[in-house]
Amino acid sequence: MTHPTAGALEKVRNADRALALLAPLADLLARLYIARVFLLSGWSKISDWDTTLYLFTDEYHVPLLPPNLAAILGTGGELLFPVMLVLGLFTRLSALGLFFLNIVALASYWHVLKDVPVALDDHLVWGLMLGLLMTWQGRRWEILETGRR
Repeated sequence: MTHPTAGALEKVRNADRALALLAPLADLLARLYIARVFLLSGWSKISDWDTTLYLFTDEYHVPLLPPNLAAILGTGGELLFPVMLVLGLFTRLSALGLFFLNIVALASYWHVLKDVPVALDDHLVWGLMLGLLMTWQGRRWEILETGRR
């Protein structure tokens, strides 16, 4: 004789297995979304370098770095890390790099972001998503397999 909850427990296990099959898709979608956000930002910076230098000089207040170096490093990171993230190359390191860029953006542009709740919320969501990408150890779908599993 089976316990009355055995059937319910089996249904929960089946649902858990089905959701586990979707985890790599959720991971890929998160990586694509985050990569798009940062890649578009980097692309806009490199497309109008004079404006980028102006913003880093007069608007963004990146701590500890001269504006020209901050512009080069920030733009380079926004163009490199998203590509690595999408390709699955050093996923955790790429997510960490973008997480750091996100924190620097918050610190550098806090004087504006604190007054725009939607923009602040975007940075918080991106930080959370990047934190999950850095720490989650599940199986990922990757365009280039890095050999680790």
